[in-house]
Amino acid sequence: MKPMNIFDLHCDTLMPVYIDGYTLQNWTGHINLEKMQKGGAMVQCFAIYIPTNRSAEYHNVKEGPYEYWKGCVNAFDKEMAANADVIRQVRCVADIEKNVKEGKMSALLTIENGVALDGKIERVQEFYDRGARMIGLTWNYENSVGFPCSDDPEQHKLGLKPFGLEVVSKMDELGMVVDVSHLSEGGFWDVVKHGKNPFMASHSCARALCDHRRNLTDEQLKALANKGGIVGVNFENSFLRKGSETTDVSDIIWHMKHMVNVGGVDMVALGSDFDGIGDNLNFRDFAGLPQLVDAIEKEFGAEACDKICHGNALRLFKEVIG
Repeated sequence: MKPMNIFDLHCDTLMPVYIDGYTLQNWTGHINLEKMQKGGAMVQCFAIYIPTNRSAEYHNVKEGPYEYWKGCVNAFDKEMAANADVIRQVRCVADIEKNVKEGKMSALLTIENGVALDGKIERVQEFYDRGARMIGLTWNYENSVGFPCSDDPEQHKLGLKPFGLEVVSKMDELGMVVDVSHLSEGGFWDVVKHGKNPFMASHSCARALCDHRRNLTDEQLKALANKGGIVGVNFENSFLRKGSETTDVSDIIWHMKHMVNVGGVDMVALGSDFDGIGDNLNFRDFAGLPQLVDAIEKEFGAEACDKICHGNALRLFKEVIG
């Protein structure tokens, strides 16, 4: 088992667990408990990704977004109960610190796609009470909160809806992290303007290096850094290098170097998007992450490596969720 030094801000592993009946022990994708232990997991953010539109059709999801949320969080709770000897859900940083001392991995519940809010502000409290500590405001479709990133410049400028501003305010009040990955640029700037707490892009890359709608401009990276926020570098090859068919450690380091140059080392983190991206990673899966850690340490030094791998994420969550 590797030292517990990885805080990964995003994965989609709960989808096959809920939809297909896999467990965190027998799932064969990027993440399972054995691979997490081999890779040195400290904290894994488990996102409840809520599929809609064509994605729901593709995954044969018949439930509405809110019903899907309830079913998926129940599946998460079941996994936590079944595997409490090696991993435990956390709701604050003190929980993480306790788990580290006891040699247990930590699972932090998050939500990808605010569609399940459906214009009902009381659901923010409900999601918090069930243990969710971060919400990605949008996915690839419009919802009651706002609009997704778009290749259409006019669509990309659309901001948060009035309800979306209310959601950001309520999340700030409760102590939930606002996640702007997938959000329109107009929505991003609304979060900068109206949000009180540091926020993050849990799984995004640098647009200056790879011109993809999901990536952040240097202006956005600077604004995130100025708010005390962080960016989890996504391992998806199409976000890292245009035309690339595989994900190589060197491409991830390339984006990290750019982000450090633009906003400083305190804004860079890991946002793998494991089990939401393809199987074309040269380091394969979570068990291969020590290769990335070694490359980060070689490039930036041991102190910065610790910040990127877990320290920056711990700092932000300590400030926002306590």
